[in-house]
Amino acid sequence: MSYELFDLEISPYKPAKEHCFNEEASLFFNGETSHLVRDRLNESLDTVFQSLSERNTPFSGKHHNELWELIKNIDLSKPQQCFQSTLDELKTLYLNDTFLFHDQQYLAHLNCPVFITAIAAELISTCLNTAVETWDQSAGATHIEQMLINRFTKHIGFETEADGVFTSGGTQSNLMGLLFARDSICFKINQWNVKQNGLPSYANRLRILTSEHSHYSIQKSAALLGLGKNSVVSIKTDSQFKISTKELKQTIKKLEHQGLIPFAVIATAGTTDFGSIDPISTIAQICDKHNLWLHVDAAYGGALLLSKKYKHWLAGIEHANSVGIDFHKTFFQPVACSAFFLKDKNNFKFISHHASYLNPLLDEIEGIPNLATKSLQTTRRFDALKLWLSLRHLGEEVIGTALENLIHLIRRAYLLFSSESRIDVITPPQLTTLVFRFLPQDASLTLEELNNINRGIRQTLYESGKTLVASTAIDCHQYLKITLLNPLTTLQDLQDALITIVKTGNSIHQSHILNRSRL
Repeated sequence: MSYELFDLEISPYKPAKEHCFNEEASLFFNGETSHLVRDRLNESLDTVFQSLSERNTPFSGKHHNELWELIKNIDLSKPQQCFQSTLDELKTLYLNDTFLFHDQQYLAHLNCPVFITAIAAELISTCLNTAVETWDQSAGATHIEQMLINRFTKHIGFETEADGVFTSGGTQSNLMGLLFARDSICFKINQWNVKQNGLPSYANRLRILTSEHSHYSIQKSAALLGLGKNSVVSIKTDSQFKISTKELKQTIKKLEHQGLIPFAVIATAGTTDFGSIDPISTIAQICDKHNLWLHVDAAYGGALLLSKKYKHWLAGIEHANSVGIDFHKTFFQPVACSAFFLKDKNNFKFISHHASYLNPLLDEIEGIPNLATKSLQTTRRFDALKLWLSLRHLGEEVIGTALENLIHLIRRAYLLFSSESRIDVITPPQLTTLVFRFLPQDASLTLEELNNINRGIRQTLYESGKTLVASTAIDCHQYLKITLLNPLTTLQDLQDALITIVKTGNSIHQSHILNRSRL
């Protein structure tokens, strides 16, 4: 065997100049750059707080095209040598206009202010760049994540055979729940191995049942799993927008009569629009009778597990086959921090893969805990540290109590909004969300005109940046929505928001009348 050598011209070794070496070394985090890290962090925090001091609204009101005009002209091939100049530029491009979820007039989406402890955890894990897919990249981080998983499987009520893994959010958790449900039913029917052989011939007959107000990721997951959006059957809800168990039973029987295969039910513990919690106990009984997989999407309502007053709202969750919880919602953690839980850890076999360079089977035999075996992701951040540090420093009761206070506040907001004659509240709140619309005393308004007024209110509020609310559509009617996830919000803040909403609605309504009179 012959070998060809590369024809390389070897230059005599010349030591790098001292100042060049120091300049390069100062770019990276290590044990010798602590003073530089502190300087950069202090400069960054000073810039953030300076931007906050110049703001008195949760949003600047800028249109997305305005921001794009600022950003699109940045020449990324020309770096700025001065870090403070880079931060000043970032202040203009991002900080001055970003949404402030800690502002008490931010009432729009499921975004929360975050614990300071969690920010510290982000700093620690980011500095070390810990990756938790394998033990030999994470060491104690693996055990910290596993301890949290173990703790919350107990909160859910799962037995010792349960397990779980941190995820990027509720969408990934729902995808995992449906993946396990799909593979489980295929194995039960004819021991079909989807992981090995792909979808079986009867895959187009598989059906998923869920509330008409469940998260959109259910349809998305069905599509990604090769079942198609048409495999998702929406079940009507009651007056509180909870799934109708009567209709669920009837639909299951109807599907079976048609030769279709219902195999999974998704119960929602906190719908995005209404915070509705489906009757999990009754659904679990139905699933048990028909041998269906039950996945509970508790992305929003999962923190009820830590509430002494309202944990019973999740009664029956212990009977689920899988559960998803978002800690970056009602646990006040930075994005992303979420987890998926399985009642029977043996089901992880449906996604487990072993690579000799990453998580060899021998590791598993020897008891080495490689979390990649349980995850759809390979590389994963140490997101569990945020929750761990928060719980170790503050305790679980702080989170449970904060959620309880928000529930009490939204009830008071319901009374406040219901007392205003020009506000129509669609239903009493359940978690921390209130859905309503501006409804002027004007019988001449068509549905389209009324919808346009409510759309206009939201748009006007965003353009002002002062009070931010969300919107949704129910049965072709346009509604507005506030969601409370900020424990610092007060009833006075909500009263101020109501005044702004009504004033804005009146103004748009009057403009509409004026424009109509000119036609």
